[in-house]
Amino acid sequence: MSGSSLDGLDMAFVHFEENAGQWIFEIQEAYCKPYPLHWKEKLTGINELSAKEYLLLHTLYGHWLGSAVNDFIEEKNLTYRVQLIASHGHTAFHDPARRMTAQLGDGAAIAAVTGIRTITDFRSIDLALGGQGAPIVPIGEKLLFPDYDLFLNIGGIANLSAKGTNRIGFDVCPANRVLNLLAAGTEKGYDDNGSLAAAGNVDVNLLGKLNGLNYYNQPYPKSLSNEFGLKEIYPMILHAQLSIHDALATYVEHIATQISKSLNLLKQIFSGKEELSLLITGGGAHNRFLIDSINNKVSSEGIKCIIPSDKLVDYKEALIIALMGALRWREDINVLHTVTGASKDSINGAVWSN
Repeated sequence: MSGSSLDGLDMAFVHFEENAGQWIFEIQEAYCKPYPLHWKEKLTGINELSAKEYLLLHTLYGHWLGSAVNDFIEEKNLTYRVQLIASHGHTAFHDPARRMTAQLGDGAAIAAVTGIRTITDFRSIDLALGGQGAPIVPIGEKLLFPDYDLFLNIGGIANLSAKGTNRIGFDVCPANRVLNLLAAGTEKGYDDNGSLAAAGNVDVNLLGKLNGLNYYNQPYPKSLSNEFGLKEIYPMILHAQLSIHDALATYVEHIATQISKSLNLLKQIFSGKEELSLLITGGGAHNRFLIDSINNKVSSEGIKCIIPSDKLVDYKEALIIALMGALRWREDINVLHTVTGASKDSINGAVWSN
């Protein structure tokens, strides 16, 4: 899994067991391979490429992914133990209004380099059926985490989902990708534990403009592309000419506000339940200031924030992509139409063998 925050390539070796519809899992090995600078630059500049340049990069990145998997298998002593590779790739384009999405990382190249059956392209059938193609992780939340009510993943984009008779979910707002851009010039290159934001003050004028963006008033199902954060939100923050501390403080408040607003909307489907459990994962779960800001807004509303183990925080999305690959191989449903707005549930994924 490669997220929009560009932290690196998340790899997880997962063992699944299923018995009468009940799934158990174990993340036996996991590692995040940091992107070398030249790959960060390539992935950041995807939208500026010509069609031919994009396809060449798609192939090159697929071969790099295959090599990364081979290194992971060797370092973790997993030779002959990996039966299937499920690769989400790196999202380059996402335009659900025109039923198009594109994830970089050629599955044929991965299969050729590793010699292992590979599954890629986990969104396209849903989009062809009129869905958003996102979020796709709720199938994993349904099958692997049945005891939680609400799920929040804070990655490059923050997204929420809720269980119920019909499971629902949607992208909330850009998150870590914007925070990392704002902190790029600091010593660490990111806001460690939210300490920089904690030292700043919220700019009420900018906050009002951010909260007033049209996307936040749209009904779900809905999803975001990376461009919303990079080409709309980030320039708005730069235009305000704030200090790094104040810019980060304001954007953390924006994220917490939109998450709180969305949680209050989802809470309505749990009529009569006094306390709801919210499982929080993704890189943003390590940002103590952000988590405290969210908790301060939702705890009085009967929502209990739960941060699991670091392994689950960091690799939940890779875990669920692995599950989606297993479901695809079994020809079972792996994307839920109640979440994406498609005309029906679907089996997503292209299979590559050599």
